[in-house]
Amino acid sequence: MDIVITYVNGLDPKWQEEYAKHTNTPIMEKRFRDWGTLKYLFRGIEKNMPFIRRVHLVVSGESQVPAWINRERVNVVLHRDIIPEDHLPTFCSNTIELHLHRIEGLDEEFLYFNDDIFPMMRCEATDFFLDGKGIIGMNCHLFAPDMFKRICRNSDRAARKALGRRAPLWFLRPQHICAPMLRSESQHVYQRLKDDILNSLTATRTERNITQYLFTNYLFLKGRIIPRRQPRRHFSVGITSPEKISAYLLNPDRKLVCINDVQLSEGRYDKMRTMLLDTFERAFPTKSRFEL
Repeated sequence: MDIVITYVNGLDPKWQEEYAKHTNTPIMEKRFRDWGTLKYLFRGIEKNMPFIRRVHLVVSGESQVPAWINRERVNVVLHRDIIPEDHLPTFCSNTIELHLHRIEGLDEEFLYFNDDIFPMMRCEATDFFLDGKGIIGMNCHLFAPDMFKRICRNSDRAARKALGRRAPLWFLRPQHICAPMLRSESQHVYQRLKDDILNSLTATRTERNITQYLFTNYLFLKGRIIPRRQPRRHFSVGITSPEKISAYLLNPDRKLVCINDVQLSEGRYDKMRTMLLDTFERAFPTKSRFEL
């Protein structure tokens, strides 16, 4: 199977110029700032996921490609390679995620990783796929009190529409972890709901968006998801001390960890970033084949 990683470096001057030129929406630091930890995701993949065939890194443009990336080992995918030109540039993760299946040469079975998820212990292919079915936990929600939950509800309703089903009062949302995806099924859903999907695309996040949960929910409703939670720990940098996160990264008890960004003061961000870089370097000191 393949891995697809989406990445943005909000400190890139060219990216900032494009953002200011095409949107009036203030930059949300927690969505766009670069923690410098991407290389350790790649090192974790090499050390703990030997069954991975190829890694695809999706970025907005050439200025977003880290200087250390070995492009002979990493397939760099630009937004223009997969997203319709009429919807570029985009700074919305939902718009990007809905087009990952269009990556040229992508394997039928692939995992979608955000850049805040790290494989910390040895993983097996059967942690993510078994007999042609993806593995991920599914959560049920009744209320949608914020924009994110409303986007989740949109996605669940769209998945049911693709199957010709009526939407119930409640909606499903997958576990926040790497998403198991089937390329052919994503292609099928995209074509079936193409008008709905294109009408949902925006340059920045809005309540009318649909996210890649559309594809995961569709697979679940079709019986192609095994609803079993992937083994992971979740930390929010806003409420967990740097010391606690560091101790866990050096002695993990779950295969995957998600380190979720939130709004932080500049001082706390600097302290947390320094800790993460130091700790990840201790956890993964060996350069991977994905690096120059």
